[in-house]
Amino acid sequence: MKVGFIGCGNMGGAMIKGILDSGICGREDICASDASEKLLKEKAEALGIRTFTDNSSTAREADVLFLSVKPQYYEVVINDIKDSVNGERLIVTIAPGKTLSWVKEKFGKEVKIIRMMPNTPAMVGEGMIGMCRNENVSDDEVEMVRELCKGFAKTEVIPENLMDVVTAVSGSSPAYVFMFIEAMADAAVAGGMPRDKAYIFASQAVLGSAKMVLETGKHPGELKDMVCSPGGTTIQAVRVLEERGMRSAVFECMEKCLEVSRKM
Repeated sequence: MKVGFIGCGNMGGAMIKGILDSGICGREDICASDASEKLLKEKAEALGIRTFTDNSSTAREADVLFLSVKPQYYEVVINDIKDSVNGERLIVTIAPGKTLSWVKEKFGKEVKIIRMMPNTPAMVGEGMIGMCRNENVSDDEVEMVRELCKGFAKTEVIPENLMDVVTAVSGSSPAYVFMFIEAMADAAVAGGMPRDKAYIFASQAVLGSAKMVLETGKHPGELKDMVCSPGGTTIQAVRVLEERGMRSAVFECMEKCLEVSRKM
């Protein structure tokens, strides 16, 4: 199986590295193109993959073709490659707001399309991906793409009408989490802790807490209650968060993200 990437920046590069690290494909099986020749040279040297300066060469080489460019460049890229893509090639998109029907319309013919929404934790092998497909993609092809992604992310197949929700709850949410970690670290520094230590304590607390939710299967509220001892410190901290509207702020930020995604 030959895998191609049009665009090999942060996300594309993370996905390529994850595929290589998983051993599913060899370096000789992956190719990429990008508008930046400097970036292509860096990826070729760092990852050992083949690179092209034109998108059509990547499209002709690949059995599975990832379009890992910004949404505003999708129409230009599809116009570049549509004559190099036949009905057997599997197109994987990662752009918010670009629906399966929109992509098919831009190709102007029947094509196999999987739409995905990854997130930046893929760069450390802990990404989360929601994916859906059009009617031309088989169950086996979905599983093949999920297998390709397992080196850098967990995947869930969902209906397309939830893809904008995926953008809000996982695609954009690392930014919310980073702000939370930064705020906790700032408060720790105010309490006298060195900043490098503050980031370690705050980050590990978030990582461990998320792992508890995933591995115990317990409701987050139940896990919160386990930390809140009667008359203790934590329940007073929780009271302040409730007073300052933490839940509402998170809810509203995701609603705004969802609104923008639906208009893209």
